[in-house]
Amino acid sequence: MKQLRELLFIMFAAGLTLLTSCKKFEDYQTNPNQPTQADPSLELTNIEQTAFATISTDAALASRYLIYTEGSSLSQYYGWTRSEFTPYSNISQVVKMQQEAIRTSQLNYYYLGKFLTDYYIVQLTETFGDVPFSKAEQAMSGDQSPAALMPAYDSQESIYLQVLNDLETVNDSLNAGSAINGDIIYSGDVTKWKKAINAFSLRVLMSLSLKTGDAQLQVQQHFNNIVSNPGKYPLFASNDDNAELKYYNLSGNYYPYYNDNSLKTDFYMDSSFVHLLKGLRDPRLFTFGKPTTASGLPVGDFNAYSGVPGSAPLSDNVNAVSNGLASAINNRYAYDPINEPSIAIGYAEQEFTLAEAVIRGWIGGSAASYYMNGVQAALDFSNYQGNSYTDGQIQAYLAQPSVQLQSGTGLQQILTQKYISMFMNTGWEPFYNQRRTGIPVFETSGGGILNNGQVPRRWMYPTSEYNNNSTNVDAAVTSQYGGNDNINGVMWMLQPQ
Repeated sequence: MKQLRELLFIMFAAGLTLLTSCKKFEDYQTNPNQPTQADPSLELTNIEQTAFATISTDAALASRYLIYTEGSSLSQYYGWTRSEFTPYSNISQVVKMQQEAIRTSQLNYYYLGKFLTDYYIVQLTETFGDVPFSKAEQAMSGDQSPAALMPAYDSQESIYLQVLNDLETVNDSLNAGSAINGDIIYSGDVTKWKKAINAFSLRVLMSLSLKTGDAQLQVQQHFNNIVSNPGKYPLFASNDDNAELKYYNLSGNYYPYYNDNSLKTDFYMDSSFVHLLKGLRDPRLFTFGKPTTASGLPVGDFNAYSGVPGSAPLSDNVNAVSNGLASAINNRYAYDPINEPSIAIGYAEQEFTLAEAVIRGWIGGSAASYYMNGVQAALDFSNYQGNSYTDGQIQAYLAQPSVQLQSGTGLQQILTQKYISMFMNTGWEPFYNQRRTGIPVFETSGGGILNNGQVPRRWMYPTSEYNNNSTNVDAAVTSQYGGNDNINGVMWMLQPQ
């Protein structure tokens, strides 16, 4: 039935295109040097470059991987206030691609656009809570009515219900017999796209782990349906399937922090993260950070590495850095134009999500097997140029009792390894996973912390919304947060059911 509705919509849109194809006077006012139509493949490349660029130092600071010493970072000290509705401008580009897909009868681009819209909407709702969704695309499609220009906000529950329905439709509708040109992620491989879409569905469902009692979403059943039917819902099988953006030693295609002066001089390892890696004897420490200058010890010696507390006052951290007591971020992040790809949705994450699902009783199978797949994949990914640590070191690491999945601590271990795997990757996912589970604990006891020593739960709505859509944003704030738009408000998805 869903596919039938989709096809009817597409046929209707295509019919509108045909009905409006006759020349009118205003058609001749179009500047031929500024084309208004383009093959959707040309749109897709630019859209992917934006959507899959997930590497963010702000996310790394907020997630207690790094600290910053040039100034007082609001991300590090949890002093942020508002964010912006930037993803809507990205969605508008997706809508244009979908319109061109309908015009040229290349429907794979239409369905990829549906997935990409959902990908952005999930980012928005995780940032703020309720956001416009069902009405938001109308203005992007040319609707200039007040309802489209000042859209009502959708509840998180309805947003996630629509997203999950959309992802189901996309998985069912992508056609391996139709080309996808301009695709810099999977080179038009529909099967790999389906794997990414289903892995993303698992991420979305696990983000709703506090809502397993919701009768509409049916989180546990939906998750189980995907995992139990691999013929219909293929999933990632290795790092080769990662939905990732690769970088090249070409102008405009460099790693995003290549030659970044600030990253060369102002970013150091957070002490809690270094302590975690050293406690596990994790060789990734050697490729994430550098030995302190004061230690005089070589790369590969755990005693050579030390961090500084992300919550400590800036002056304390500057002094520690000046005295050579802090490990800087590894040179590769600022000096290698290629470095490592930007992961949007990865195999290691998927395996950790599956392991968590087994622990929670959502699916059968071996939590230990999924977990070890994830750890191995994460180690392989972070082994810079294959030379940071040996296969022997990897196997020794995996064999440690502290790394092997243990009864009673399984969930803690899974979420900890998932957290480690997302260093300088996957955007704000490590922060959102911690926000959902409390693992690992983000230390806030130092004197630099703002927000009364609390880790924020969200961002406040943009000022532009209060200027342009005040009725609807006020209603959203009232319904969710008792009329108080603040960074400590607990959105629906984080309220235990």
